[in-house]
Amino acid sequence: MAEIPPVKLVLVGDGGVGKTTFVQRHISGEFETRYIPTLGVSVKTIAFYTNYGKFIFNIWDTAGQEKFGGLRDGYYIQGQCAIIMFDVTSRLSYKNCPNWYSDLTRVCGTEIPIVLTGNKVDVKDRKVKPSQINFHRRFNLSYYDISAKSNYNFEKPFIWLASKLCGHKDLALVQEPTLAAPEVALDKQQMSQYEAEVAAASAVALPISDETDDL
Repeated sequence: MAEIPPVKLVLVGDGGVGKTTFVQRHISGEFETRYIPTLGVSVKTIAFYTNYGKFIFNIWDTAGQEKFGGLRDGYYIQGQCAIIMFDVTSRLSYKNCPNWYSDLTRVCGTEIPIVLTGNKVDVKDRKVKPSQINFHRRFNLSYYDISAKSNYNFEKPFIWLASKLCGHKDLALVQEPTLAAPEVALDKQQMSQYEAEVAAASAVALPISDETDDL
């Protein structure tokens, strides 16, 4: 099977939504973290083993630079895929997703595969409900509820991106990633309810107005 070159994955979202915690969950043997001081960026290399070979993502994390304003174009240049993350307990972080999408696609174009993720679904006080999350559908993005601290749905954004990049819908993991031990316990019944709500929301016609205005 042909070797698949590493891909640059751009990770964006408001400060404090859990981006760094998310990438640090992966503790398998093959990873590397390096810092690029000129851009204020931390790059973590993570490998996933699939039925179509090994996929290596070089994940560019903002290292907190987004708190000081917009990110430099150098952060986005040559990005081949992306994850936009918001915090389901923060309406503002979801409202800002269109801004992150605009910055990202201005440099990388609209052709790259992008996943929208709502982090911290383990927290009881959820502010952004599945029925309110429609932004991704307007731009043909994928969406996943995730919980970085519990490892819930950790691998799904990466598998979706890998399948888009290689053009194989049946791509699947052949080896589960080794993750740090969960820091919080999930309410499985609550997660099942959220999954049902996400599925139901995807079947409803898109509202005419921008749904982020209603939050």
